[in-house]
Amino acid sequence: MNRSRRSLTNFLIALLMLGASPYAAHAQLRSVSSDQETLVKLEQEWNEAFYHKDMAFLGRVLADEFIATYEDGTRGDRTKELALTEAFDQQVDSSVPNEFTVKVYGDSAVVWFTLNLVGPKQGRLTAVSLKYVDVFVWRDGRWQCVSSQSTKVLAP
Repeated sequence: MNRSRRSLTNFLIALLMLGASPYAAHAQLRSVSSDQETLVKLEQEWNEAFYHKDMAFLGRVLADEFIATYEDGTRGDRTKELALTEAFDQQVDSSVPNEFTVKVYGDSAVVWFTLNLVGPKQGRLTAVSLKYVDVFVWRDGRWQCVSSQSTKVLAP
C-alpha cells in the first residue's frame, strides 16, 4: 500500500509539472533584460510610427481596450488615438524619447520615459518635454499598450 501511495504521489507531481511546463517555457522565452530592451525599442519605434503615420504599426501596439490620458487631462480610447495620429500636422524638428525606466511584472510592464520635442511654435523655435507612463501587457507573443499618460514638464 505504501508503494501505491508513492506511485500516486509521483504521478500527481508529474501531472503538476506538466501543467506548469507551458508557463515555465513561456518565462524562459522572455527574460526580464530582453523584455526591458524590447519595450524601450518598442517605445522608440512607436514614436517614429507616430510621425510617419504608420497606422498598421500603431494598430498592433495599441490594445483594443487602450486608454490614454493626455497632458490636458482629457482621455481617449484606441480609436481617438489613431484619429489624432492621422490628423497630426504640426512641424516637429526633433522628437527624442529618453530617460527610460522599465519594470516588468510577469506578463505586464510599466515604462516611464521623457519625450523631448523641438519645433517651431508661433514663429519661434520651442522645446517641450513630456513625461510618459505606458502600461503594457504580453499577448499573442507581443507587447501591447493598454494605457498611456503624458504630463507636460513646466520649465523652471
